[in-house]
Amino acid sequence: MLKPGGRAAIVIKNTFLSNTDNASTSLRRKLLAECNLHTVLDCPSGTFQGAGVKTVVLFFEKGAPTRKTWFYQLDPGRSLGKTNPLNDADLAEFVALQKTFADSPKSWSVDAASVDQATFDLSVKNPNGGEVVAQRSPREILDEIAALDGASAQVLAKIRALV
Repeated sequence: MLKPGGRAAIVIKNTFLSNTDNASTSLRRKLLAECNLHTVLDCPSGTFQGAGVKTVVLFFEKGAPTRKTWFYQLDPGRSLGKTNPLNDADLAEFVALQKTFADSPKSWSVDAASVDQATFDLSVKNPNGGEVVAQRSPREILDEIAALDGASAQVLAKIRALV
């Protein structure tokens, strides 16, 4: 319904980004082809009352196809809800970074050309996020198991002595 050059932001369940039904796929295809989907704001549960699920806000402008989409993962560091709503301070970093579409630990950009042209799946994972998992050697793991087994054997021996 937007006229060329018209801008909009839509709040929708985050499952819209990856649903495989024909309607969702068609809508994502149309959105990317006819509009510049420049920003996706990924919101935590409780951001919008009544939604009950995680939501995203899609920011777009009609008239030109999407070339690049900037994603931001909102994390206010607390649970949101009726008694603890989202506030301006929670959005300050998003607003500052969105002006230049800057990359950060919570934001990244995706070229539209890299989106799967069969599904138009937009559920891109944060390439900057995730915890670094310390990999242990098999020897370290076996040593820990042996130590725990020894401790368990001592406890069992004490229990047997009591019985």
